Amino acid sequence: MFDRLFGWFRKKSEPRPDIMFGRYSDNNKTVLQVNRWTDADNLFKEKKYQQSVDAFFDYLRDETTRNVETEREGELLNFTIYQGSKVVRGHCDNRRVTAEVSLARMPEPSIPVMRRLLEQNYLLYYTRYTLHDDRICMRFETDIETANPNKLYYGLKELATKADKQDDLLVQDFTTLEQIDSDHVEQLPEAEKNIKLEYFRHFIRQTVEYIDTLDREKLAGGISYMLLALGYRLDFLIAPEGKLLQEMEKAVTVYFSKEDRSVQEKNHLMTEVYRKMLDKKDEDILPYLFRSTSTFSIVAPQPHKVVADAIQNSMQNMQWYKDNKYPEIARQIMEYGISYCQYSYSLPRPLSQLFMIFMEINYPDFFLDIGFKGQLYDPASNQFEKEEIEDAVEYILSCWRDKYPFLSWKPTNIRYDNILSFNQSFLGEIQSLNFDGVN
Repeated sequence: MFDRLFGWFRKKSEPRPDIMFGRYSDNNKTVLQVNRWTDADNLFKEKKYQQSVDAFFDYLRDETTRNVETEREGELLNFTIYQGSKVVRGHCDNRRVTAEVSLARMPEPSIPVMRRLLEQNYLLYYTRYTLHDDRICMRFETDIETANPNKLYYGLKELATKADKQDDLLVQDFTTLEQIDSDHVEQLPEAEKNIKLEYFRHFIRQTVEYIDTLDREKLAGGISYMLLALGYRLDFLIAPEGKLLQEMEKAVTVYFSKEDRSVQEKNHLMTEVYRKMLDKKDEDILPYLFRSTSTFSIVAPQPHKVVADAIQNSMQNMQWYKDNKYPEIARQIMEYGISYCQYSYSLPRPLSQLFMIFMEINYPDFFLDIGFKGQLYDPASNQFEKEEIEDAVEYILSCWRDKYPFLSWKPTNIRYDNILSFNQSFLGEIQSLNFDGVN
C-alpha cells in the first residue's frame, strides 16, 4: 500500500486524513537504510552473522508503516513481517533463520488441495508448503552461515508475497478450507469505506457510459487507454484487496494477453468485466475494502528512463485526441502514462508522492469527499492553487535530495491555464527528473 504518511506541507489546509492509496513500493529506502544494507553485507562477510541479520531488518523496516517488528534476547532474534493479509513470523538463532506463514485451515484432509500445493511447490525457489496439524503453511529456512542479505531478502519476499496471494486463492477455490491468522487486518472507518464504494461504482459507470457515446471503431485506441486508466485509478484510489482486486485485474490482463484479438474485441471484453463489477452487491465489495501493511513490493523497480518513455508515449498518443476535440480522452491517456508506471513498477517514493499530487488535481471531488480539506484545483472555476502546488512539490523533492541529489524541478515550466496544459507540463517535469544518486 501507498505510504500512509504521504502528507507534505500544505500551509493552507488542515492535516491530511490517515488514508492509504495504491500499491506498496519498497523502493523507498533512506540513505541510512541503504547504509544498513551495506553494513549487513560487510558484517556477513566478517562472519558476524547475528549483527548482519540485525542490520538487514533495519534496512527492511519502514518506520512510516511499522511493517517489521523485531525483538532480540541474547542470541535469539524474533521477528514479525506484515504483508497484506498475511503475517510472517520467524526467529534467528546462532544456527538457523526460520520463518513461517499460516495460509489456511484444512479441517479434513483433501486430495485436491494437496495436489495444488504439490504443483505450487515446483514454482518456488526459496520456500515450500508445509502442514502443521490442520494448518497449511509456507516456510523459509536457511543456515545462518548462508543467510546473506540477498538470500534473506528474496527468500522472505517470496514467502510473504506468495502467501499473501495464495491464501485468498486457496480459500476461494476450495470451500473446505477456512481463513486463518488475519486478525491484524485493519478495517476501514465506515465513512471511508462507503465513499470508496460510491466512487468505485462512479468511476466505472462514468467511463462505461462515456464510452457508449463514442465510435468504437474510430476511437478504439483511445477507448483502450480509458479502460486501462480506469483499472489503474481504481487500484490507486480505491485500493481493493483480495478477490475484488483479482477480478479488477482481469480487465487489465485482457488487454495485455497474448491471445490473438483485435483492439475492439479487447475493449469489449474489458468493458464487460467492468459491467459485471457494477452489478455487484455491496456485500460483494465492502469486505475487500480494508487496510493492510506491506513490506515487499509485488512489482520490480525500473530505471527512470522506463517511466520517462511511458510518459512520452502517452503524450504523443494523446495529441490527436486533443487536436480533434476529445479532451477527456486526451486527459485520461496522459493519466494512463504515469498510472501505468505506478501500477506496474516499484517507484521511488518521491515519484509516487508527485503522482499523488497529479491525482489530487485530476480528481478533486473524490479527495474532498473522502476527507481532504481544500482543493489544489477547482474544475468549476478552472482555478489552481499554484502556490500550494509549488510548495508541495518542493517539499517532496527537498525530503529526498540526500538520496537523489540531482532532483530538480522548474516551476516556471508548469502551465496553469487548463487541466490539459497542467497535466502535460507537470508530467513533462516528472519525465525530466534525475534519480541518479545513492542506490
